[in-house]
Amino acid sequence: MFLKFAENFFCNKIEKNNFNFSKMAKDISGNDFDEKVLQNKKIVLVDFWAPWCGPCQSFLPIIDELAAEISDAEIFKINVDENSELAQKFGVMSIPAIKIFKNGKMVDEATGVQTKEKLIAMIDAQK
Repeated sequence: MFLKFAENFFCNKIEKNNFNFSKMAKDISGNDFDEKVLQNKKIVLVDFWAPWCGPCQSFLPIIDELAAEISDAEIFKINVDENSELAQKFGVMSIPAIKIFKNGKMVDEATGVQTKEKLIAMIDAQK
């Protein structure tokens, strides 16, 4: 009974909001970082996060919403527990940490939960 209620609730909410799950931020790792981020022709926003981090969990819906709404930048997530070498390489000391890349170079960054508007401004500043 509960599962049917949950299914109806979430399905109706998703249809109502037109949320596109295929456009959610994608998880990447050290194995595909160079290809997906450094070699990307678009501006790339990377969210360094961890599953145990409360602020990271509250920030993930903002990241996914941003990924669903913009088409001129790529949005990725990196779990720092599984990719500690990347976190260290890019100086991640606190999470969530946002890094903006353009033409293979990190060009902007922010730490802590950010508003969607702030993230859009960070991306737009690189155009």
